[in-house]
This record gives sequence, C-alpha cells and structure tokens, in this order.
Amino acid sequence: MVAANGQRGEIVAILDGESRRLCLTLGSLAELETAFGVDGLSELAARLSEGRLSASDFMTIIAAGLRGGGDSDADEEAVAAMRCENGIAGFARIVVRLLMATFGHETQTQSRGEGHDETGPFGEASAPHPTITIPGKP
Repeated sequence: MVAANGQRGEIVAILDGESRRLCLTLGSLAELETAFGVDGLSELAARLSEGRLSASDFMTIIAAGLRGGGDSDADEEAVAAMRCENGIAGFARIVVRLLMATFGHETQTQSRGEGHDETGPFGEASAPHPTITIPGKP
C-alpha cells in the first residue's frame, strides 16, 4: 500500500486499480504554470480556483501530480488511458483533493474554529472547498 505525507501535500488515489501517490512539487507547479499560460503561483491558484476545468486540464494536473509523487513516466497520454472509480467524477475528486493538499485549503477547513482565518495560500479570501463544474452534473 502506498502512503502519503499530507504535510508535504501528498495524496493517494486509486487509478487503474492501483494506489498511486500524487504531489504537486515546486517543479510540478512550474509545469502547470507553463501549461496554463500563467505568470506565477498566485495566477495559477486563481486559474485553478475558477472551477472551470476541462478533461484536458484534469489530465495535465493528474499527470503533474503523479510525476511529483515519483512516477517519472506519467504523462497526459498515460493518464488519458487510466480508469478511475466513478469515472469523471472520480477524477474530479482526485484533482480537488490534490489542489486542496497543495494550496492548504484542506488544513484550513479542518482547523476552522481554532482561531484560524479563512485566507488562501496567497492572502486571498478562500472558499472552504474549490468548486469544479462538470457539465451535466449538478
């Protein structure tokens, strides 16, 4: 069984029936900045928090997370062929969990009520959970 260190922003997800570690490292985040055509982490966080992610965006984020988690062979083509429980909704949950682990929203949500404010990683007001809209899903 693969383990994840939540303090390092790692998550474990089941893809193709296997436990896999995903982590958006500094290198992975730089890849995402380039892929999404943004300048800097604050623009990346804003772009990802819009909630309008495509299937291609899911593949890019998951592939970057797999590479950051140690799977150097993971690319968008490999992710495109993978299966996930609950289909696209399952992939969406993986992306949300990974972004929450990376940008700290999960920790802030869990520690609410202990005197912590609700600001995101770059000082902006944050929602309790990022929202991803999937066409045809409420």
